[in-house]
Amino acid sequence: MRAAPLAGGTPGPDDLRPLLDTVLDALRSGAADRGGPLPAGGPGAVAHRVREALGEALPERGTGATEALAAVVRAVTAGAADPAHPLCAAHLHTPPLALAAAADLAASALNPSMDSWDQAPAASVLEELVTAALAAEAFPAAPRPDALVTTGGTESNQLALLLARERGGTVQPVVGANAHHSFRRAAWLLGLPEPVLVPAPNGTMDPAALEQALTELRGPLLVAATAGTTDAGLIDPLPEIAELCAAHGAELHVDAAYGGPLLLSERHRPLLAGLDRARTVTVDLHKLGWQPAAAGLLAVRDADDLAVLGHRADYLNADDDTEAGLPDLLGRSLRTTRRPDVLKTAVTLRALGRSGLGALVDACMALAGDLAELVEKSPGLELYAPPTLTTVLFRPYGASDEAVAAIRRTLLAEGRAVLGRAAADGRLWLKATLLNPHATPGDLAQILTLVEGGTDR
Repeated sequence: MRAAPLAGGTPGPDDLRPLLDTVLDALRSGAADRGGPLPAGGPGAVAHRVREALGEALPERGTGATEALAAVVRAVTAGAADPAHPLCAAHLHTPPLALAAAADLAASALNPSMDSWDQAPAASVLEELVTAALAAEAFPAAPRPDALVTTGGTESNQLALLLARERGGTVQPVVGANAHHSFRRAAWLLGLPEPVLVPAPNGTMDPAALEQALTELRGPLLVAATAGTTDAGLIDPLPEIAELCAAHGAELHVDAAYGGPLLLSERHRPLLAGLDRARTVTVDLHKLGWQPAAAGLLAVRDADDLAVLGHRADYLNADDDTEAGLPDLLGRSLRTTRRPDVLKTAVTLRALGRSGLGALVDACMALAGDLAELVEKSPGLELYAPPTLTTVLFRPYGASDEAVAAIRRTLLAEGRAVLGRAAADGRLWLKATLLNPHATPGDLAQILTLVEGGTDR
């Protein structure tokens, strides 16, 4: 009996080809089974269908590659939330570009591990080139910017705090009340004081309150501003915050996991004015970059800041190997085994260029404006505020918070639409996060029709 075939090597592509046909057929069939943005029936029904399709999770004898792929991929697809469906608009959950997903297949088949050069000779060079180019977008005037590939905003923010701690000792994080939850967890993990919360009465950090906090606090300080909040997609006043940090000797980190890709849009890049005054910046390309997760970055203004991440393991970066010219990769991450997530990004950047990706950003920004306009024209709906990025908050006029929550859960249970929720201005709002550049005005109108229909139940 022949051993199970491998994905790599000269025979790998030929062994993969029929399996890919099976996967693609299962993706198509599963999407047809689902028939919408989300499987109907809620958690219990979905769990039942998955258990039924999977059968015994670890059988004594396997069913074979074709049957297993067909059954499991079809079941997971049928039970998936499909971010490519225009009515799936709850979270920063992007529909990945087909070319990026195809490139990610190559990464899986080749399976480079980015912890030593002899496991990833070409991928390590590719990562060096792409991260340098993206870091230069965040810090165009810096002489030696750099960036690390991460699993996303949570890891990037944690790294930013770690680097600040290594520069200044027990640094005190200062964050807006609108900041991502990862800062509190990162401070806990790193043994730092709990972040000082600066009021954000209108959803963005209040500069006057920040100035008061910086005046009263002592010791090394790291201010973390946000360029794209997860609730309403708002951007803190970065130029004012940067000025205050400079005046008080505080360092600045900007969490631009959501808004960072606006750097690629000539039209919307000005929204990030002041970003380049930060010392570190978080950017996620699995949000407004349309990459399969994960595709995070931590950009640094000065590559020397990364030197503290250096680490020695003789089997990966022995001194004599490094002296002989083999690149040392262990300082490029806190992780050891690490996928070449840069491959899909490199392919995307080459294929679309800055203008192509910028056009996708512009399209989603325009969709958010269109949805806000539709809400304002609807007598039964209330708009929270004109959108800053691609997030629109709205709710039925006169509805209680309980009713708003119930409308969202009903649409989820029925599999008809996937909307998020956010608290703002003391009330609960429905949240549409528009990341699908293929969505149409008709799709937007359908979202509102479903919500307004929910008020009649």
